[in-house]
Amino acid sequence: MSMLLPMAAEPPGLMPAREQMAVSLGWHIVLACFGVAFPAMIYVVHRRGIRRDDPVALGLAQRWAKVSAVLFAIGAVSGTVLSFEMGLLWPGLMGRFGDVLGLPFAFEGLSFFVEAIFLGIYLYGWGRMPPRRHLLMLLPMATAGVVGTYCVIAVNAWMNMPTGFRIVDGKVTDVQPWRVLFNSGAFLQFAHMWVGAFMLVGFVVAGVYAAGMLRGRRDEHHRLGFSVPFVFATVAALAQPVIGHVLGMRLGTTQPSKLAAFELAVHTEQPAPLRIGGLLIDGTAKWFLEIPKWGSFIARGSFDKPVRGLDTFPPADRPPVNVTHVAFQSMIGIGTLLALAVTVYWLARWRGHDLRENRWFLRFAVVAGPLAVLALESGWVATEVGRQPWTVFGVLRTVDAASGNAGLWWSFTGVAIVYLGMTVGAWVVLRSMARRWRAGETDLPSPYAPEPLPLAESAGAGDAGDAAPGKGARG
Repeated sequence: MSMLLPMAAEPPGLMPAREQMAVSLGWHIVLACFGVAFPAMIYVVHRRGIRRDDPVALGLAQRWAKVSAVLFAIGAVSGTVLSFEMGLLWPGLMGRFGDVLGLPFAFEGLSFFVEAIFLGIYLYGWGRMPPRRHLLMLLPMATAGVVGTYCVIAVNAWMNMPTGFRIVDGKVTDVQPWRVLFNSGAFLQFAHMWVGAFMLVGFVVAGVYAAGMLRGRRDEHHRLGFSVPFVFATVAALAQPVIGHVLGMRLGTTQPSKLAAFELAVHTEQPAPLRIGGLLIDGTAKWFLEIPKWGSFIARGSFDKPVRGLDTFPPADRPPVNVTHVAFQSMIGIGTLLALAVTVYWLARWRGHDLRENRWFLRFAVVAGPLAVLALESGWVATEVGRQPWTVFGVLRTVDAASGNAGLWWSFTGVAIVYLGMTVGAWVVLRSMARRWRAGETDLPSPYAPEPLPLAESAGAGDAGDAAPGKGARG
């Protein structure tokens, strides 16, 4: 009884569906990272403010919460767009596997509402709730963000390693939703994404304060605003290579064609070298630096295990090699650079040198934020493009999942305009908030909350108002 569904001709809606999904996911994933990681950082500074009676820390917590509300609002729009896109762009997937994917998507929706509720309570609670009870509102908010992200990652992991169903006479049957939600690839892939979220948010937020310090704002507000997210980013940057290595070693048995593209392995090699750089030109790998045996170690955990070559797979089953390989190596290269940078920073601190006083390091810290975003996006490109030509690996091809509607180009255009508008709007709002903070305003109105009352628990927090960073409202 075959688990492979029959392949159809390429539908006219395939290309616009791919382009629209790439734009939507690539845009939304950054906001999702803030939903996962930002509440933990807010919790740390808020708790510090309560325990030490620190008005600077409380001021940071309040500002970051307001920024989080803005990002959540636009993330709600992009997430809603994505929920409709699944059925609109990929009817072949949702029509066949809707029963399979229903449970994780339902839990993701519930998590979204829980996160919204407690974010509203947290914003409303300044000056209205006992300090410690107010602080606790961050815990369900953070938990909901993590659970929702896990559910989405579980779906993606299932698409890479499908389980929990059978195909009988071309129809999906014997669905086991819990096996889908807790499939064998979900936890490791989620760990990779979860740590990646802390890398992205940590470096982006730290970079905002680094930019302020470059402009001469060296007060405690900026030092604390830099240090807290940078500590989170440090732990994530050092843990991510280990998690990524363990995750990558599974590919030799679960998705060998993707591994061959990652490693630019045209022919099966034992042991396989590590190729740094390079492109596949007319079936030949060119322009790379080769390190003997290390390809086998990185991909298979052994210096003598083989890596299957692309020529062992039918041409119709091979992923787009150059896009997959370049995206994978970009992720690895940037991740390695960021891990080295945080190591240098803490070694210097250990030896008594504070690199926050070094302008070259601060410049790198500003650039580290965009680099972390690029690394995350590259990782998703490698994962998704490397799975091609399959939507559900080994079961459903992408050509069979896509819509046959050629009019989807209009949908893609509309979504691109909406996302461009949201990007400009978010930038304008966040910049406006930053300017008002620098001007000394401390009680900006919050989304989902009434006019602010005097902050009983953060008396004195307004003194940090004129210390807001000069760039970006995430400060």
